[in-house]
Amino acid sequence: MGATGGFIVEADGGSRGNPGPAGYGAVVKDDAGQVLAEVAESIGTATNNVAEYRGLIAGLRALLALGAEGARVEVRMDSKLVIEQMAGRWKVKHEGLRPLALEAAGLARRFRVTWTWVPRERNSHADRLANEAMDAAARGETWQASEITSAPGSATAVEPPNTDAPTLFDPPSAGPGPAAPGPAAPGPAAPGPAAPASGASAPAVSASPGSASPGAVSAAPASPGYASTGSALAGAGGRTGSPGAAGARAVGGDAGTAAGTATSHDRRGHGWMPRATRVATSLLLLRHGQTPLSVEKRFSGLGDPSLTPTGLAQAEAAALRLSREPYEVEVIVTSPLARARQTAEAVAARTGLQVLVDDDLRETDFGDWEGHTFAEIQQRWPRELAAWLADPDVAPPGGESFASTARRAEQARDRIVKAHEGRSVVVVSHVTPIKMLVRFALGAPPEALYRMHLDLACLSAIDYYADGPAVVRALNDTAHLT
Repeated sequence: MGATGGFIVEADGGSRGNPGPAGYGAVVKDDAGQVLAEVAESIGTATNNVAEYRGLIAGLRALLALGAEGARVEVRMDSKLVIEQMAGRWKVKHEGLRPLALEAAGLARRFRVTWTWVPRERNSHADRLANEAMDAAARGETWQASEITSAPGSATAVEPPNTDAPTLFDPPSAGPGPAAPGPAAPGPAAPGPAAPASGASAPAVSASPGSASPGAVSAAPASPGYASTGSALAGAGGRTGSPGAAGARAVGGDAGTAAGTATSHDRRGHGWMPRATRVATSLLLLRHGQTPLSVEKRFSGLGDPSLTPTGLAQAEAAALRLSREPYEVEVIVTSPLARARQTAEAVAARTGLQVLVDDDLRETDFGDWEGHTFAEIQQRWPRELAAWLADPDVAPPGGESFASTARRAEQARDRIVKAHEGRSVVVVSHVTPIKMLVRFALGAPPEALYRMHLDLACLSAIDYYADGPAVVRALNDTAHLT
């Protein structure tokens, strides 16, 4: 790719029958041509074009897993159709390809992509991987990645986090993965990659770490009405339409990201609604990192544990992401609790911004249940627990109801949006307040609280328009933790 610091993604797909038994392959390389990751999968019965798009999507996801968001990447494929459609020169006319094209485009917006068509003989690596996956499936086996040794150490297996199970309160697992114990039945999964065809196996990935380049950061002055902490401001000023939040789970927003990821967006308009006349105020909702109570899956409300070493690393990973393009963070507002403040301070250290404290962003007060596991509460307070789960106006013994938390979250939102209109604001908080803000933005009923899962140190995003509805841009994005 000429200049240093970029990546190459080579992708291909094939079908033995068109449609017939199909598979894809993709390889990620650095600028020097060293292989960083390989991925391949049999996808059951599909067409060549479907397999090629699936290969492109897998290649871009493998690059994200290397931590390369925002980096320059050259995508090379021997599919003229895919390259021309992704470059915007050809329309996507086939209905069956449109969801895949939308997903691929959403992923591509998380990088600076150059689209290059190459002859088949120059795409032999990805073609070989696709055929290996199809051959393995024909033998009743799953394709296995060979070890990548281009980086010091050994290869690391990369798998996407499981983010489909719901979390209810603040004590989930130690990181992206299984949800905390809770009473809620799982709801529909957030939009994500297209489901594999019948008989497909999960893709296998072999990768070694990579990185992306930092981007520019602007700053905004502190606003009256907040307590503040941290370093002095680097500058001041608002914006008139700049990139906003990135999301692994795009819930709403531009039509072009409906099946994929919302990264950079024009904050002066959105979706299928008439174009807004004002710039959106973007809230980037960041959940705090791991604490000792979250490791043990205990209720963590107004108790004030600090972050574990893992939690500090998670906060730093989120901070690094938010300090890069396309983010242009101008304000940081946090809950007063230690775990949130530590997470916010990591972002402040990377951006040079001041940390403002809003007491209404604190977690729900779980009263007598603080520090207990769900199983312990179920055993000691069975009637109180049943009542609490059935009615958001019911509080735990000595604690606070979800309805009360919802009112606090609304008050905090209104203050922040009014004080920082048209700016990009990182809001560091906890499971319940963040879920409340997402629920309000979606116009969802109270039971939606039990249909969302938020991982530790995850990023969600909402745009607020003065003359239009709020738009959820992202939910539970943990790409920075992979």
